[in-house]
Amino acid sequence: MAGRARSVAIRLTTKRRRKLEQIVQAATSPQRLVLRAGIVLAAAGGTANAQIARDLGCSVAVVRTWRARFACRGIPGLFDKPRCGRPETHGPSARLAVVAVATSVPPEGESHWSRPLIAGHLRERGLAISAATVGRVLAEAKVRPHKVRGWLNRADDPAFWIRAGAVCRLYLSPPPGTVLISVDEKTGIQAKSRKHPDIPLQPDRDARREFEYVRHGTVSVIAAMNVTTGEVIAERIARNDSATFISFLSLLDQSIPPGLDIHLIMDNGSSHTSRATRAWLAAHPRITVTYTPKHASWLNMIPVNRPSARRHARAD
Repeated sequence: MAGRARSVAIRLTTKRRRKLEQIVQAATSPQRLVLRAGIVLAAAGGTANAQIARDLGCSVAVVRTWRARFACRGIPGLFDKPRCGRPETHGPSARLAVVAVATSVPPEGESHWSRPLIAGHLRERGLAISAATVGRVLAEAKVRPHKVRGWLNRADDPAFWIRAGAVCRLYLSPPPGTVLISVDEKTGIQAKSRKHPDIPLQPDRDARREFEYVRHGTVSVIAAMNVTTGEVIAERIARNDSATFISFLSLLDQSIPPGLDIHLIMDNGSSHTSRATRAWLAAHPRITVTYTPKHASWLNMIPVNRPSARRHARAD
């Protein structure tokens, strides 16, 4: 009577075990690959082929096949071999041409290279290629001309974090007897109004708002927000210069009781740091200024917040 075939011993290094576990846990792994990786992991743990087959819902023959394939070729042996098919119409040179065009500056008037645009561009230069093939090449190369991510080249300056921390500490613990004010300008705001009035809500029906609006041009404003109370003083401005800013500072100085100090948080705009503005601030010692670091306007609360507190506005 023939003896039972002995199972191939499986021994895993730490690196191989980690890779197999990643395959099993990844949501994007094909199920057939997850099964094969699971067979190898179970075999490395000393589980018998029959038990592995029962646990994973496959036949003993399948367990033996992939156990032996792994023992012979390692993790690459768990992947399917490329199937034969129609030879590629476009070789490496054509693929490189597609990627080269996609990563170049798009034509004037175009925001980015589209697939038809790339195909047309290459067709004019003697390479007949379809937009669908361009899309496949770009997908394989993981090149996405239509995707743009914001990026800021800011040096890792230790002074940046020191100044940013100073602003944050002011927000958390304003000095006693001081009104903490966030100041900034907003230029080119669209002045719009609804074309039709809202329909009030009723029982079982939400309020409704018509999407059409009427444009009334643009408007520029300068505003100061009391960080503690959320109260905002805003003024429409015709120009964003030192004279306008100093006039607004004078308004703040008059609006806040004289017994309180004023601490301003603002960015490094030219009207905020001009010689005239600095001279005015020096002449009004109850006003102290903390400037946000360069490339950190998001630390200034007034441009990013729209408090629902009471607002005061003065027209020009």
